[in-house]
Amino acid sequence: MDGLKFKKTIKAISLFANVGIAETYLHDVGVNVVVANELIEERAKFYSHLYPSVNMIVGDITQSDIFRKVASEAKKQNVDFLFATPPCQGMSCAGRKDPYDPRNFLIYYAIEMAKVLNPKFILFENVTMQKHTKISLHGKSVYIPEYVESELGEMYTFNEERIINTMDYGIPQSRQRYIYLMVRKDEGLQWNFPKKEDEIITLKEAIGHLPSLDPFIREKEERWHFPEFDKKKAEGLKVSKWHTPPSHGWRNVEWMIHTPSGKSAFQNEFFYPKFKGRRIKGAPRTYMRMFWDKPATTVMQNNNVISAFSTVHPGRCIVDSADDKERIYSDARALSIYELLIVSSLPLDWNIPDWASEILIRQVIGEGIPPLLIKKIVQSLIKEGNYDR
Repeated sequence: MDGLKFKKTIKAISLFANVGIAETYLHDVGVNVVVANELIEERAKFYSHLYPSVNMIVGDITQSDIFRKVASEAKKQNVDFLFATPPCQGMSCAGRKDPYDPRNFLIYYAIEMAKVLNPKFILFENVTMQKHTKISLHGKSVYIPEYVESELGEMYTFNEERIINTMDYGIPQSRQRYIYLMVRKDEGLQWNFPKKEDEIITLKEAIGHLPSLDPFIREKEERWHFPEFDKKKAEGLKVSKWHTPPSHGWRNVEWMIHTPSGKSAFQNEFFYPKFKGRRIKGAPRTYMRMFWDKPATTVMQNNNVISAFSTVHPGRCIVDSADDKERIYSDARALSIYELLIVSSLPLDWNIPDWASEILIRQVIGEGIPPLLIKKIVQSLIKEGNYDR
């Protein structure tokens, strides 16, 4: 579907916009975001840096004055496409999965905006736990999909299949999402996901060509363990200013040095996670290296933390041994920002503002849906509706 785009440009609105990761390739397919809303000022500033022509309205959409302002601006622009990604921390597997978390109810404001604007096309996306999450509505507990369909079912046709994995669409990251694709009924069609692609891109194919990096050790007295740190960092900088090593504490790094690709340090007999010499407890996928022969695991907000879910570079074997006291692997670190750009299908020259901190960059990438998936999903709509003619 390369080159497929709307013949007549479609104007769009983006709610819960983050920094506009989902919008990265929309212009290429004939969708022009003209209004956006984001609660957090720092992220809104990042968004405006990327998309200076978009009317970014900063503020809490749950407040009536902000909601009215967003709706008014979208009406003035004759918006016909609504994108919304309500925050998912209340239902995410990485969060508390609290059905009464007020963030789960933010879908209400996306639905109310849809009713006000009556756009031709709507895309809501969130975590797969949405399917099993209830919210309290008018004194009743209802599942979110049931709520969305009851509110918009008379006006819109819905897609039947709603769970999608980014790795099935040329993106080297396994990331499942729950996505509603809605078309106003007077358009006379159903919008479905594109056909899955045959090739799964592995981490080896995606980042295996990049130079190795040693982690930056926070404790100065432990940095001697990596005598080639500066040399490796210089090689990384030849690739990109973003291919630089994250910083980690020595204790975590030492455990990962002795952990092979696709394994957790919890599986080591000697170099396992411990506190005061005693083995600590943790989820099996923490302190874990990714696999070379699989896509990256889901990139989350805390993608710079070794103790988080499978965040560590696969590494290359330096000394092979069944004994983890002797076994040594390179790249005992989380992925660099440059590697995150690759596995998230962001442009390698993504226009990151100079003022953005590493933590902010990593957080917004971890929260954003890989934009190549959004592009391909929109192209599926264009194809099904013959909107390129």
